[in-house]
Amino acid sequence: MSRQRCQVTGAVPSFGNSISHSHRRTKRRWDVNIQRKRYWVPSLGRNVTLNVSTKGIKVIDRDGIDAVVGRMIARGEKV
Repeated sequence: MSRQRCQVTGAVPSFGNSISHSHRRTKRRWDVNIQRKRYWVPSLGRNVTLNVSTKGIKVIDRDGIDAVVGRMIARGEKV
């Protein structure tokens, strides 16, 4: 499901064990904090809706949306 993957960083859920007080182990998963964000991309001249993690939002703030979208297009991802 595309909702569980960050389009910027590629982060996916990780899996492991929950360990109780008695040390019994059961499977669990750590989901990525995925947010659906809409950005205006000046180079494309349109809005782009992305499923990004909160770390991906920081990357966009740091590098700029044009640079991030350029990298996504270069690796063949649809925007």
